[in-house]
Amino acid sequence: MSTQMVAGLAMAVVVMVLMSVVLLREMARGQRLEQRLRAIQPGGFVEATPGARSAALGRVAGLGTSVLRGRLLSPSTVEGLQQTLRAAGFRGERALGLFLGAKIVLLLVMPVATGITAFLMGIDGRQVLLATLGGAVVGLLLPDMVANSLRKAYLKRLEKGLPDALDLLVICAEAGLSLQPAMQRVSDEIGPVNSAVAAELNLTLYELRILTDRREALARMGTRTKVEALQRLAQSLVQSLQFGTPMSQALRMLASELRQEQLLRFEARAARLPVLLTLPMVFFILPTLFLVVGGPAAIQVMKLW
Repeated sequence: MSTQMVAGLAMAVVVMVLMSVVLLREMARGQRLEQRLRAIQPGGFVEATPGARSAALGRVAGLGTSVLRGRLLSPSTVEGLQQTLRAAGFRGERALGLFLGAKIVLLLVMPVATGITAFLMGIDGRQVLLATLGGAVVGLLLPDMVANSLRKAYLKRLEKGLPDALDLLVICAEAGLSLQPAMQRVSDEIGPVNSAVAAELNLTLYELRILTDRREALARMGTRTKVEALQRLAQSLVQSLQFGTPMSQALRMLASELRQEQLLRFEARAARLPVLLTLPMVFFILPTLFLVVGGPAAIQVMKLW
């Protein structure tokens, strides 16, 4: 494979990665705007007239929705994709449709882009075919890779902000607030700092309002993202509601445990630093040190010869 072909394929992959990131960021942006509008106008809100970009995204989402309506995917596959998107913070009716539409668009565009690029570079037919097949594979797998990357980042932000949210919940519970007002206050306070925790709390509050069984809403909070800390929080709140134990006491114990676990993770990372610094020291620091120490002696030896 020639250097020109590699450069062309790399450029096409970079362009498609940027397209996938833009599509998924637009999904998250729409979710955040919808949550803010619902918070400002609880009775409902009027949707704005869609612009050109929103219209294009609507067509992409419609393409994915057509695939769902045609039942081309098995129910287990659809459920798995929905869980991945929910764990990445993408919720709503058109999130899955937009994701599938993006996969279809990239699956069609990537082979054409890589094939045309390879043809214009004067590459022979066999390599053009390989480039086209490689573009199809990249277009098929790229949205999943981007979604999984965003999911990991979302879960990391969620785990990072949960101890602070629990501390605020303890303060609100000790101040005499019940469960829902306490969660609403914590969501409002922590939203500017950690939007992931605020989004999960807002969704749980919404489910607490519409579901008849509060324990079911709290259990869904734990199973939605598969985060162990959220599952433990849900179990603590369910037990507090079921047995009538003080909520502040259970939350304080859980917050202390999460802080201790976070400290242990930091200590584990710190213990890895000497090992991680070995390679930079061997390849960058030691050669420079040897050059400074042994350089003058080497020059003197060369002069003697």
